[in-house]
Amino acid sequence: MTDGTHPSRIEWFTEEVPGGDAALVAAVMGALYVGFTALSLLVGVTLTGLVSGLQGITFFAAVYALAALALNLQWGYAGLFNVGVAGFMAVGVYTMAILTRPVNPDTGVGGFGLPLVVGVLGGIAIAALLGFVAAVPALRVRDDYLAIITVGLGEIVRLTVNSQTFARVDVFGVTTGTGGANGLSLPQNPVDALFYVNPDSPAEGATILGDALFGVASSVGIPNAVALSWAYTLVVVGFVGLFYVYLARLANSPFGRVLKAIREDEMVAEALGKDTNRFKITAFVVGCALMGLTGILWQGSQGFTSPANYLPQQTFYIFIALIIGGAGSNTGSVLGGALFAGLLFRGPPLLANTVEAFADFGRAPTTVIDAVIPLASADPFPLLAFLFDHIAALRFMLVGAVLIYLIQNRPQGLLGHRKETASTVSLARGGTDEQ
Repeated sequence: MTDGTHPSRIEWFTEEVPGGDAALVAAVMGALYVGFTALSLLVGVTLTGLVSGLQGITFFAAVYALAALALNLQWGYAGLFNVGVAGFMAVGVYTMAILTRPVNPDTGVGGFGLPLVVGVLGGIAIAALLGFVAAVPALRVRDDYLAIITVGLGEIVRLTVNSQTFARVDVFGVTTGTGGANGLSLPQNPVDALFYVNPDSPAEGATILGDALFGVASSVGIPNAVALSWAYTLVVVGFVGLFYVYLARLANSPFGRVLKAIREDEMVAEALGKDTNRFKITAFVVGCALMGLTGILWQGSQGFTSPANYLPQQTFYIFIALIIGGAGSNTGSVLGGALFAGLLFRGPPLLANTVEAFADFGRAPTTVIDAVIPLASADPFPLLAFLFDHIAALRFMLVGAVLIYLIQNRPQGLLGHRKETASTVSLARGGTDEQ
């Protein structure tokens, strides 16, 4: 904590890094890469495994940053507590898939076979429409009830795509559906078309760009599949930049300044003649549209999606990422996504593998009781073996502990301390801006 005159170490670091916010994000990602590389080399990971692991961290950092940026528009700028983020992502993905999938000649089930760009725009539009349907009645209640409504809406979406009733339906003479609990196949990754003459049949050969990429990758022993994963990941990183620029410009526009006024004191904004409900509905709809696009980018390279990808915990993770970075800060949203993906999502399993490579704690007990009882005789090894054997499940506890710590010690997040000017023109003496 600070006394109001001397910045804390976090404030000093985030304000004094040369190069501004871009350098700050690069420094954080660089630190994650160095840490991941060091741990990977300790356990003897091959070069292919290391490159693939770095791609995984980058991909998850990017998609969590996208989701956090979309949520930041709603919660960070307008104070709208949307706890149904995963549901809006699911709507975008499933709409895109249904619009673009061709009919399977063997089963007669598929989609409308429309171009991919139509499917993506359709997914964004339906996610926005669902946001409008939820926002109009929800904004007539208090903020805590808005949270309850969005939780319910997210669960309605998940249960709908999971239901066998909608697994196969006839729409305008086309037999389509959600696939129910079995999930749904997605269109071919569009990035593959840049590198293969026929993405559905890679054996037909690569394009000029593909020959160049695969040639460089093979020269260092990297498989083509890993190189393609990196290519798609860089596309997603590009969308992070687009989201950031769009939301930064939106925040500095008259519309964005009204949202900040609503967040601080809605009654004052209304007293100044602003239709606060209209502004909040607009922000909510735009945020939901971005969440739909985030879902499409997240699942677009997987070739398959299922209701298990849209559990409520996914929304919880996105909130954690935004809280880490600082609500109300677009740069904080990107940093929060990177730190969550690297330290809390991908980090614990790698740390467990590293420790187990150098320490043998014996056979892990089957229950937590059997793991704790030996502590009475000063034997911590059964508990350690149990913890590292169940690191994936214990990750939930770690995330909860981080959330409690942040709420108690730094509720503003890493960059929540920054002050934003209300004017787009610098009013500081000498023409300099103060953050």
